[in-house]
Amino acid sequence: MTASSRLGTPFSGVPNREDAVIYQVNMRAFSQSGNFAGVTARLDSIKAIGTNVVYLMPIYPVGTVKSVNSPYCVKDYTAVNPEFGTLADLRTLVDGAHTRGMSVMLDWVPNHTSYDNAWTTAHPTWYLRDAAGNILPPPGTNYTDVAQLDFSNSAMRLAMISAMKSWVYTANVDGFRCDYSDANIPTDFWKQANDTLHSIKAHKLLLLAEGTRSANYTSGFDYNFGFNFYGALRTVYGSNGPATSLAALNTSEYVGASTTQQIVRYTTNHDVNGSDGTPVALYGGNAGAMSAFVIASCFKGVPMVYNGQEAGMTTPITFPFTTVKVQWGLHSDVKRAYQQLLTARAASPALQHGTPVDYSTSNVCAFTKTSGSSQALVMVNVRNSPSTYTVPSALANSGWTNALQGGSYTVGTQVSLPAYGYLILKK
Repeated sequence: MTASSRLGTPFSGVPNREDAVIYQVNMRAFSQSGNFAGVTARLDSIKAIGTNVVYLMPIYPVGTVKSVNSPYCVKDYTAVNPEFGTLADLRTLVDGAHTRGMSVMLDWVPNHTSYDNAWTTAHPTWYLRDAAGNILPPPGTNYTDVAQLDFSNSAMRLAMISAMKSWVYTANVDGFRCDYSDANIPTDFWKQANDTLHSIKAHKLLLLAEGTRSANYTSGFDYNFGFNFYGALRTVYGSNGPATSLAALNTSEYVGASTTQQIVRYTTNHDVNGSDGTPVALYGGNAGAMSAFVIASCFKGVPMVYNGQEAGMTTPITFPFTTVKVQWGLHSDVKRAYQQLLTARAASPALQHGTPVDYSTSNVCAFTKTSGSSQALVMVNVRNSPSTYTVPSALANSGWTNALQGGSYTVGTQVSLPAYGYLILKK
């Protein structure tokens, strides 16, 4: 694939990085057909809950040597996995998303390849090897199905970057989520790769590091990944941790970030859904799962929804994602709650990317957000029992609009919240 095979017109509707709302698609589980067409058929539903970036898990052929059928075991960086369809089917999906005002981000797997990737025989020096010349798996992991690349090899770097660029030209995609970005990959590779991608001036690209290094920001990424915020939410909801612990992440996760670079925050994703459980299991039922997502989506950062959480799924989608299908339509009330929240968020610059000020107590995560003249006040009960929140004097006896239901709302000196209840106000 080359620049000469450029597809279509670059999408003009890519959101500013701070305005993204990401939807993660696990192709194998998303639809009964488990392919691109199954995603294309539900683009209206993805759009309807309030997301504007569709992030597709790896679309590339999966290796078969030493394989455990992981989508992250890439046999060919420049081909489409026939399990999901053809390049034309991918283009149809991307076009369909663009038509609906949504961008498309591909999952990129730079750290390692399958053992039957052509690079292993054509360019064995592109890999980490032992003294006998045997290609090694990623050090310090149990990832025995994949071969670790050697990022000190400049030719490998150029081939990797060329492969990334090719998808911008041939499938008209709008960015990449870069898997396992920190452990074995030097920041100067990311600077090289991201500078090259940003040199494609016709395309506005969104770049997400699945990592936590502050250097990822200076290497040209728009986003780091909210591993730590997820862990903090688990402690609050699962171990009765204080809601006051969450605000510190708004500083620590943003070290090195510019005013618009963001953390992607979530209550589930493909890894933890399989390993830890569904949001319904982790946060105390549908009400607790929604309560946690309000905090993840509104406190500080870019929210990410993983397919199925808006359907109130109770069955985890376990690796390698071939045995469970999302059951759509079973919990329409849960989907409505996501729609209501993300619609209100999109209508409020303060909720989207305002500066937060924390007013939390042990049982209530509470904060204001301000962006220009736009203001918001969010109060979330993190407990499975009613909580009474004593309003700080700075906020007491103030008038607001209910951002979810409409109508005026006066905040007095105390606010009563039901179990896992939340109140989102704006002015």
